[in-house]
Amino acid sequence: MTRSEGLTVGAVAELVGVSIRTLHHWDRIGLAPASGRTWSDYRVYDDDDVARIHRILVYRELGLPLAQIGVLLDDPDVDEAAHLSRQRELLLERISHLQEMVSAVDRLKEAIAVNTPLTPSDRAEIFGTDWNEEWPDEAERRWGDTPQWEQSQQRTKGMSKEDWRRVKAETDALNADLAAAKRAGVDPASPRAAGLVERHRASIATFYDCSRSMQVLLARMYRQDPRFSETYDSLEPGLTEWLEAAVEADARAHGVDPDAATWG
Repeated sequence: MTRSEGLTVGAVAELVGVSIRTLHHWDRIGLAPASGRTWSDYRVYDDDDVARIHRILVYRELGLPLAQIGVLLDDPDVDEAAHLSRQRELLLERISHLQEMVSAVDRLKEAIAVNTPLTPSDRAEIFGTDWNEEWPDEAERRWGDTPQWEQSQQRTKGMSKEDWRRVKAETDALNADLAAAKRAGVDPASPRAAGLVERHRASIATFYDCSRSMQVLLARMYRQDPRFSETYDSLEPGLTEWLEAAVEADARAHGVDPDAATWG
């Protein structure tokens, strides 16, 4: 099929760098519908369709949820020039934030070089400004008498500052991938979701051994505790419930009944 006739969904997927499944999902929800069909009822995208998809990708990269992107793109009072201006404004805000993060990392590297202990300010730079110095005390009160707490203490006491930076980076990467999966409409019971659940369980195992049954209970705690649910849902609306569903689906696939999950 030539360019003038339009592009198939496979060609568009390759052109813009997203999966065919994602384009199908965007078509179904009306975010990026294909404007045409072939005689055999295959989707066909014209130049305007592809331009819309490129705008979606920019907004999604900036962290906007799909519902908000759809509202922006379908606003009759906003033209393409206004879209570009808004995207430029958001990109500059993100660049500024990233530059601040680079400066924070540079200061942390300097501290590591001279083996300077982390101050509360340092921890805020690594773990975010929402870090609360009371959280470790709360965790000890809640779980201090469990084997998992003892295991966690043993594993973390020998961790260096570089180890903590690595753990933080891996956690951020996992959370970003979880959010991307939810954003793309990935089925919580799919193999892709199962792979993310396995990574999630492995991240917990950095501190203590975590069974699938325990992971189910942790996922439920994320939903029930506003501090956890707000963190996940700030990455992608509905992510907390999606993660819980994915964890439970993975547990069932391995013979664990989520309704009978126990801590152990």
